[in-house]
Amino acid sequence: MFEKKLIQLLSQFNNLLHMALTVALAIASVMVIWQFSVDVFHAITHGYLIKGFLQSLGTLFLVWTLSSLISAEISFLQNGILHVRVFIEVVIITLLRQLLVAPVQMAGATPSTGDEFDPLHFGLILAALLVIGILHWLVGGASIAINRNLDKPT
Repeated sequence: MFEKKLIQLLSQFNNLLHMALTVALAIASVMVIWQFSVDVFHAITHGYLIKGFLQSLGTLFLVWTLSSLISAEISFLQNGILHVRVFIEVVIITLLRQLLVAPVQMAGATPSTGDEFDPLHFGLILAALLVIGILHWLVGGASIAINRNLDKPT
């Protein structure tokens, strides 16, 4: 009896945590969109359109990541299902962002900082993208169903 009540209490607490996480993701999305707007404004006003565009695009990749995570939270809160594929997609988005933003950051670095093109670094990112892409294909539509209603047996 005690264990059942404890599990129900923890389940309700977990639901509260997921709601807080969803609100935090929404706030983070608004902040990243604001940062994107600021990046675009600075790129236009300071005349570095290409570099500014690429940095802004990197910021939009963060919005894409947050959107995927919010979709996963919505799915979990509605029906208790976590799609494994969403988390693999977040890794893909992050690696693509790294490929996009790293050259722009290196172009702005001074020669004394040691930030020059490193083919090994980019090769490892491309290899990671290949492995994660294969994993994405293998996983397909896999999901993890979580019974959120503990009163009814599964």
